[in-house]
Amino acid sequence: MEFVLDAVDQRIIQATQAGLPLVPEPYAAVAEKVGIPAEVVMQRLRAMQASGAIRRIGVVPNHYALGYKANGMTVWDVDDALVDALGERIGNLDFVSHCYRRPRHPPQWPYNLFAMVHGHDRKEVEQYAAHIGRILGLACHQHDILYSNRILKKTGLRIAP
Repeated sequence: MEFVLDAVDQRIIQATQAGLPLVPEPYAAVAEKVGIPAEVVMQRLRAMQASGAIRRIGVVPNHYALGYKANGMTVWDVDDALVDALGERIGNLDFVSHCYRRPRHPPQWPYNLFAMVHGHDRKEVEQYAAHIGRILGLACHQHDILYSNRILKKTGLRIAP
């Protein structure tokens, strides 16, 4: 069954798509802006998330402002039969902000597992990568670290008012 966004859902999305208000009760602030009770805002957001209309609600930190100056996308060539299970383990590490599987593009790009790590410096990122490497063990054939050299604007799809 297809989920259809009604006018209220669209107003909630427009009120939250740039981020939740940084106030003690963000859903109450959204509710006030939309003109409905906070409980209804939360119910509708849960329904939109359950339907897939909204993928997730999460924090998007500015790692540089938090003192993490080295951001490295670690890329790994992991046995295909083990990549999902190992990827789940890697994704659960405290120092990994996101981890996902991607298709290889040999011979130029043999990597199928990506894990983003943030450190105060490159040495810290390299220590985290070494930890990941120990977990992957013999299932990993090669890896690399791709460091960020600038901050990219992180935004999702926006609905025009």
